[in-house]
Amino acid sequence: MSDPVVREFATNDWSIYRTRFLVRAKQLRRPLSFKDALGREHSGSPGDYLVQSSEGLFRIAPREIFEDIYVVLEDLENQSRNWTTPLSRQRLSA
Repeated sequence: MSDPVVREFATNDWSIYRTRFLVRAKQLRRPLSFKDALGREHSGSPGDYLVQSSEGLFRIAPREIFEDIYVVLEDLENQSRNWTTPLSRQRLSA
């Protein structure tokens, strides 16, 4: 019988995933700390990212994690200035 851990790491049955949410973000230039609407403390250092979800909630993401997950969408840069409609509801052109 083969080792179950080895079977779990077999490369032929893996799927590729992407994040499904669009966010607005800006890289911090100086330390920032704040409490969100739910009373949770957030703090970040220069280089981390202040992230706004399509629901309008703010959080801070460490630089290493943010840059590993998100890729900037250049064609939406101008659209981000008008963040009145959540991006998840906006029609995106390819």
